[in-house]
Amino acid sequence: MAAAAGVPIKQEAADDAMNLEERILELCKSDSKGIPDAVIKTELPHIDVQQRVTAINRLLSTGKIDLVKTSTELLYRLKDPGSASKIKGGDAQERLIYQIIEESNNKGIWTRDIRIRSNMPLNQLNKILKNLESRKLIKAVKSVGASKRKVYMLFNLQPDRSVTGGAWYSDQDFESEFVEVLNQQCYKFLQDKVDAGAELQIDPMLRRTRSYASSQDVWKFIKELGISKVELSVEDIETILHTLIYDGKVEMTVSATQNIASNSNSSGQMKLFRALQPLTETAGIMRMPCGVCPVFDQCYEGGVVSPATCIYMKDWMDY
Repeated sequence: MAAAAGVPIKQEAADDAMNLEERILELCKSDSKGIPDAVIKTELPHIDVQQRVTAINRLLSTGKIDLVKTSTELLYRLKDPGSASKIKGGDAQERLIYQIIEESNNKGIWTRDIRIRSNMPLNQLNKILKNLESRKLIKAVKSVGASKRKVYMLFNLQPDRSVTGGAWYSDQDFESEFVEVLNQQCYKFLQDKVDAGAELQIDPMLRRTRSYASSQDVWKFIKELGISKVELSVEDIETILHTLIYDGKVEMTVSATQNIASNSNSSGQMKLFRALQPLTETAGIMRMPCGVCPVFDQCYEGGVVSPATCIYMKDWMDY
């Protein structure tokens, strides 16, 4: 009789454990960033420490929640089902590293930052990173911001422009010839539009208006030329057009438009560009590399783009 009576008692204990796990999962769902242990204690005051720890460990071992380390505390966060299937077969440490890398999105994260957040020895971390790389779950990408460092991100992500340098870099080298060709072709397109407008027998103000082109128009022209091996955006072309403005070859105006196109801002304003015939000789500052450099704002002492290491500045000075 005693043995028989013990069966429903064990079943009741198992049901209580399952109910506790479900309640903890509900708490985790309430905050996508995760909840600290203090929240669980506050919301479930009648649960003793041993029951709480057992339930949390079971949720961690079954991959239903993740343990996330922030700068101030540890959080329990609901596991993303998609991530769980990708890292299937990995242990808790691999899942933790994968999760940290996943949170960095397409900007990636340095090994040092992964080690700090995971509190894991370097040799063990390197082993896990190599394993995840071999399984094509993550990849290492060289950053233009630090040539000797690599950042890790998920394998299927396209690196952010801040990591690769965008269209102006190839293997961390600034493509000055490519930028020069784009400068010439963008100016040629705008100049041809001015020349075509000059042949029209119409009102001078209307002729001037028709000589303007949007950055979208210039982008389509460059795309049809096929001179770029990389996919250029309208923003890339606007960067080139602005160097032509600084060089005194192009002017820009803003026009209100009701149809907000891809080269219009949220207020419905479209940027329009027009080729100019300079009235005076180009200033000396614009004839030096700095004057037409599209990454001028990223140039600083000690950076990957630096006056001290700029080979184009050296060639210009030697010339």
